[in-house]
Order: sequence, then structure tokens, then C-alpha cells
Amino acid sequence: MSVHLQGSLFDLADEIALRRPLAEARRTELTEGAWIDVLPGWLGGSDLLFEALLGAVPWRAERRHMYDNEVAVPRLLAFYGAADALPHPVLTTAREALSAHYAEELGEPFRTAGLCLYRGGRDSVAWHGDRLGRGATERTMVAILALGEPRPLVLRPRGGGAARIRQPLGHGDLLVMGGTCQRTWDHAIPKTRKPVGPRISVQFRPLGVG
Repeated sequence: MSVHLQGSLFDLADEIALRRPLAEARRTELTEGAWIDVLPGWLGGSDLLFEALLGAVPWRAERRHMYDNEVAVPRLLAFYGAADALPHPVLTTAREALSAHYAEELGEPFRTAGLCLYRGGRDSVAWHGDRLGRGATERTMVAILALGEPRPLVLRPRGGGAARIRQPLGHGDLLVMGGTCQRTWDHAIPKTRKPVGPRISVQFRPLGVG
């Protein structure tokens, strides 16, 4: 793997561990029953975890059809189903902590983990909601743990509009999208021409949401 992470002065921990309680997450109510929770620095030692995942995860490149063309997906991907062992024990701990904290609101545990590797500013994800499966019709949650170089996750009401939220995420930050967020709002990681280092996004989801 040819990407290289410039370590953060804000994450000099020599142990990979959750270091802030989820009760400290700040909630922002959006529209139509959507909301996000944000908890900066949830994971300590995140740069160490980034390096561990970089080598341990079987990253794959994908191609998808767009209109009449087949194009490369501008990021590398990996997926761990409910029966799969996650590539680092702290990810299991994180998923269990999220399931316990959001049990009453979500009504079910987080079960799967999708990973994306953004190698630089040209890697991105276009506007979308996680509407494959139950996210299209039900209230649900997607929790994102960001590792490596911060990149802004931007959100806007589905179909566009002036109301936007721009939330930088990296170095162990957590963002949870809940309520109707997947069907009433879209989110993206835009491309940038600025020199930015690599980033890994870990997305925890319940079964049937993707």
C-alpha cells in the first residue's frame, strides 16, 4: 500500500482505545426527523489503528456502471458482515459500545462494518443516502468512525437546497446519522485539490441497511 499517514499532534496516544463516553456526543436536529450526533476524538490512538488497518484489511478496488460507462470507484473498499471477525479488536469494542448506547433509540444492534480508504484528495464519495434496504423506508442509524487525515463530510436535504452541514472528520472522530437521515438527507465526501493525506472511514450499520 503506497499511502502514508502524517501523524497528528492531537493524537499521540500509544494505546488504541475508546477515550470519551458516547454520552458526550453533541446532537444536531436536522429536518423531517433527521439528526446527527458528533463526538470528536472518540478513539485514542487512532493513527496507530489507521496503520494497522492499512495493512490488515483486504482492500479492493471496484468498478460500477454509470450511465453507459463503467467507471472506477474513487476509493478502496472492504466489508465485514455480521458473522465476520472485524480486523481489529477495538472495532468490535466500538460496535458493542454503539449498540449499547443507542439500544433504546435504534431497537437493534449494529451488526456490519463497511470500510473505505480515501488515498488522497481525488478519492471521494458522491451525494447519496444509505437507501439500499431498510434505510429507504425506516428510521435507522449509520455510525462513522473516521481515522487518518480529516476530510469534511457534508450533508444536505435530499434533492439539494441551501441548507448544508459541513463536518470535518478524522483522527478518531465519530459521527452518527440517525432518525430519517438516510432517506431525507444526502451526504458526501467531496474531492479536493488541496494536498491531503489518506483517510479511513469505518461505517457501522444494523442488518439490512446499506
